[in-house]
Amino acid sequence: MQEYSLQMRKEGKKIGFVPTMGYLHEGHLSLVRKAREASDVVVVSTFVNPTQFAPNEDFSKYPRDEQKDKMLLENEKVDAVFIPSPEEIYLRGFQTYVEVGEITRGLEGQSRPTHFKGVTTIVTILFNSVMPHVAVFGQKDAQQAVVIKRMVQDLRMNIEIIVHPIVREKDGLALSSRNIYLSEKERKDALVLSSSLRYASEMIASGEMDSGEIIGEMRKKIEAVDSSSLDYIKIVDAETFEEAPSLSQGGKYYILVACRIGKTRLIDNLLVNTGKSELFV
Repeated sequence: MQEYSLQMRKEGKKIGFVPTMGYLHEGHLSLVRKAREASDVVVVSTFVNPTQFAPNEDFSKYPRDEQKDKMLLENEKVDAVFIPSPEEIYLRGFQTYVEVGEITRGLEGQSRPTHFKGVTTIVTILFNSVMPHVAVFGQKDAQQAVVIKRMVQDLRMNIEIIVHPIVREKDGLALSSRNIYLSEKERKDALVLSSSLRYASEMIASGEMDSGEIIGEMRKKIEAVDSSSLDYIKIVDAETFEEAPSLSQGGKYYILVACRIGKTRLIDNLLVNTGKSELFV
């Protein structure tokens, strides 16, 4: 991988990179297309990273389909696909980790304490392997994208990070590899995440700026669904990820929700520009 990237750089090519855990869907492919717009050569990695899963999480069950992934990426005319083994990534005796501080402690970091340490470590290894000029991440994992931006800035990595908007099904459900776990009923129940965000968007557009009021209404809607088990709803500053007790005019915020529908943990979010809140076209 490094030899390929060095050759591309030697030829003056700009490398765009999309790191994924495979089992690709239209959301991933939208990132690939964005990388194509921003670069000359597109590299996609597929690697289910063990260090970002806690022992009680779904690492062994996480969906995988390498042949389908390759076919989809070939259709997108991706220039290189990087599919390393765990042994190639984590060498014998591996003991070096990359950690980002404050912005990893809440939200996903609180619910999944070892998660971001695994994410930032694998992304650093992948960046060192692929040596991209540009890397594209999805807004679906909004906190992850902000954490990666912080890491790149703090460690002076010369990589441009692009965050691409969430891709949704026609009914509003955010695309996720984990959606495959949902039963037919749970799939319908899962729509409460996007519908509660839509309702929050409408509240803000009507002038509601109190985070507690917005979260309270979202909570009522989600908890009314019998298969739901709410993990968190938070409203945070889009740059710092600090909780915002209220929204101010002209501010940028994320409204984030994590919830189990049955046994499947799903996340979703809405990026709010106060006065211009927009969720669905």
